[in-house]
Amino acid sequence: MNTPQFDIVTIFPEMVTPYSEASILGRAQKKKLIAIKTHDLRDYTSDKHRHVDDTPYGGGAGMVMKVEPFEKALKKIKRRFKKTRVILTSASGKTFTQKDAKRLTKYNQLIFLCGRYEGIDHRVEEHLVDEAFSIGDYVLTGGELPALVMIDAIARMIPGVLGSEESLEQESHTEEGLLEYPQYTKPEVYKKWKVPEVLLSGDHQKIAKWRESKMKKK
Repeated sequence: MNTPQFDIVTIFPEMVTPYSEASILGRAQKKKLIAIKTHDLRDYTSDKHRHVDDTPYGGGAGMVMKVEPFEKALKKIKRRFKKTRVILTSASGKTFTQKDAKRLTKYNQLIFLCGRYEGIDHRVEEHLVDEAFSIGDYVLTGGELPALVMIDAIARMIPGVLGSEESLEQESHTEEGLLEYPQYTKPEVYKKWKVPEVLLSGDHQKIAKWRESKMKKK
């Protein structure tokens, strides 16, 4: 069975690597539960200055990322996996949800294309991409953070990555549109702020009922 692979195409690989090698994602890679590979888009340019962008047709401010480097990168990166999906990070894409995270675990390879500047030549989305995602109604400098957010959410759904099936089961409530219940730890009292009595009772049935009542609908 192939290890699920995440590929990130970016002009700033140095932004991606520290996060992808830390914490849960880092541990999951060491255990070979997932693989995360970063690709510098400039390696797929055809001019000596390694330009990835140019001025927009029709005029306007800023620069637009060219289609050619993305197409060349995909030709090289796409492997002979049974199921590969190419994802564009885009402010105009559909909002990424927990349901999307779960659905995308079914793919062997996920390739994330990260934009910059005024955006990407629309032919990338029209001809090279399977789906485009946004992570919210706000504008970011580039697609690297959205790509990492999505990879983090997807990787957590892969068996063994969290190290606790119970954690995964509790998180699955978010698929039903529920937010997680409040959590508490020691000390029992801090500056007169007390942990709810029911959590100290040892009555698992009551605790489960309390937690269920505290879950909020999104």
